[in-house]
Amino acid sequence: MADRPPYEGPNMIVIRFGGGARRRETIDPEHTFSPFLCREFAARGTLFMNMEIAQLKGLNTSHGEGTLNIVTGHYDQYQDVAGKFLGARFEPKVPTVFEYLRKAFNVPPHQTLLVNGEDRPDEEFYTFSNHFAYGIDYRCSMLSLYRFKAWRLRQQIADGRLSGAALEEQRKALAKWERLDARSARDEPPDPALESFWQRWANHYGESGLVNPRGDRLLTELTIRAIHELRPRLLMVNYQDCDYVHWGHLSHYTRAVAIMDEGLRRIVETVEADPEYRDRTIFVVVPDCGRDNNPLANVPCQHHFNSRSAHEIFALIAGPGVARGQVVDRMVDQTQLAGTIARLMGFTAEHAEGRLLEESIA
Repeated sequence: MADRPPYEGPNMIVIRFGGGARRRETIDPEHTFSPFLCREFAARGTLFMNMEIAQLKGLNTSHGEGTLNIVTGHYDQYQDVAGKFLGARFEPKVPTVFEYLRKAFNVPPHQTLLVNGEDRPDEEFYTFSNHFAYGIDYRCSMLSLYRFKAWRLRQQIADGRLSGAALEEQRKALAKWERLDARSARDEPPDPALESFWQRWANHYGESGLVNPRGDRLLTELTIRAIHELRPRLLMVNYQDCDYVHWGHLSHYTRAVAIMDEGLRRIVETVEADPEYRDRTIFVVVPDCGRDNNPLANVPCQHHFNSRSAHEIFALIAGPGVARGQVVDRMVDQTQLAGTIARLMGFTAEHAEGRLLEESIA
């Protein structure tokens, strides 16, 4: 990495606004449950109100696929790597924006971050592609409750306080995690920055995982701490709680939209209070997928029926160099985000297939 120039461009924070979110409850002023996003933050940037996920045969409108569409700029008919039914352990064939950034510039892994929810274990492994010219050498780091638990297991085994059956139980638990994480270089030395981050987290919240915030509030807290302590240049927050609507109550969805909106507000306020991030950080807010609009369904707001509204999303880009108060109503595509992020940060996403969102580029 030493032969690459330091990165001196803007910071980038990508907010995956959902586990699936419709335009109606987000950017529609008459029905929104996200007032900060809709009525305040949208006025600070360029709102693409007619973004879509392409209607392609075999293309799913779900969370893992949508996330990879955003970070790769490429559609694919993903299959679980282990053939697991309903599994979402996917391997992108083309690089992510994290890999492009780290190959172009001398940026350490802990300054390229994915913040992931505890109910999305498959998404723990979206940190790099299997592209021969990029891949694991340019992966980003992951912050999540799962990663904290793995760190805690290693600490408990290494500190010598356990013995006998208790030690064997922890070793088995760690081995189970490492089998899941087989694609990563487990023999690589731990990142001191991440080790210190988790130690401070444990000092504050303890090691049970029960005292810290949960759900999407956990992701907000991890993100704010990461900004203060790890100083990321490219960070993506994978909010997810909207998907609890699958339990059958619309209020699970609308409440989650409000929680994401509050999280977005707190992250923006954190950036604006930090001299090194204020006026140097671009935000991209975009759902991974939309939601079905079928009032007769037993479970409202699904996203698996390939309906039109499940393909209908939006994107907001706000920050230095991006036009303020601009609303773009022409149809644009989710895969255009990766190339646009790359252009705004000063590198090229050569394998992204979408055109750029020209209105957001000064």
